[in-house]
This record gives sequence, C-alpha cells and structure tokens, in this order.
Amino acid sequence: MGDQSKSEKVDKIDEDNFTYGDSLIEGDVLMGKIEKVSNETKLVASPDGGSIVKNGSTYYTIGDAEIDEERVEQGKEKAVGLFKIVEGYLHAHPDAYD
Repeated sequence: MGDQSKSEKVDKIDEDNFTYGDSLIEGDVLMGKIEKVSNETKLVASPDGGSIVKNGSTYYTIGDAEIDEERVEQGKEKAVGLFKIVEGYLHAHPDAYD
C-alpha cells in the first residue's frame, strides 16, 4: 500500500453520548471506487467498570463498483492493531489521561 494520502472530516462529536463520527472523503485509499467511508465510534460502559468501544463503517461506492473485501479486512486489522497499541499505552500510563 505504500505512501497514500487521504482526507477525513469530522461529522459529529456527541460528548453526552460518547459518540464520534468521521468520514474518509478523498484520497488514494478510495481507489476511485468509493465516494466516502463513514465511521462511527461509540464508548459504552462495561459491567466491570471499564469501557467498550463499538465501531461501525459504511462504504458508499461510486456506481456499481465492487469493494475488495480483502482490503477492507486489512484496513480493519490495521485499525485494531493501532487501537491495541493505544490501549496498551494507556493501561501502562494511567496518569497520561487524567
């Protein structure tokens, strides 16, 4: 995948409901087949007193373009990997976010 550019925009920030939405609106990663990708992230309380992160994405294709599911899965894996790195750091440094 190499060096790729992208532009994103924030669609919403709902502090009361711990929800954040953004859209990937342009860039190499859209491959000329996708108009945009809208993402929503929501934090909900877990029974153990922590948090659960729920993510969802909606892909808007251009015309009848087919989406390469393998690339979608690769993107998900990268996102999960990044999340786990941040999560690990925050667990190791709880004073970093007080």
